[in-house]
Amino acid sequence: MTLVGFALVAGLLASACAGPEQTGSLADRVNAWVSQTQMGAAVQTLKVDALNVTAILKRHDPPSQIRTACALLTTDSQTAEGNLTTPDQQLTNELYAAYQDGAAAGTYCFNGAKGNRSLLARSDRARAALPGLLDVAVARVRSITGQTPPTSTTSPAQGSGDPFAG
Repeated sequence: MTLVGFALVAGLLASACAGPEQTGSLADRVNAWVSQTQMGAAVQTLKVDALNVTAILKRHDPPSQIRTACALLTTDSQTAEGNLTTPDQQLTNELYAAYQDGAAAGTYCFNGAKGNRSLLARSDRARAALPGLLDVAVARVRSITGQTPPTSTTSPAQGSGDPFAG
């Protein structure tokens, strides 16, 4: 009897400590995770980073500027990856693939910045794939929650009616 009581109390205490991304329906948990991690802003940031790298390479900017843009893509990808796992394994897998692709694109670019065509070509392929990989993850969020996460890199106003607002 004591063990059952202890287990019941421990379970209640654990659930009381659970954050919103750990309780409720899958849609509620994913909504909470998206809001907490600002997943939509991370997605948009990575898309912009990839476009910036492409623009810098097309302009034939100096290697130092290329490396700066490439390092930002890698860093932003790794930062976003640090927000994993999600409440949904498929979403976690999709975001992981996208974030790994972004980090690889940035690393190949950084290492090829002085003109290594092979590495720059690998970076080009990874950057070309990145938006599609990110869009798949956004579609997964939409299929779970019925809403598309906002991709603005600024936070929505409190009380705006946006379920992803902080």
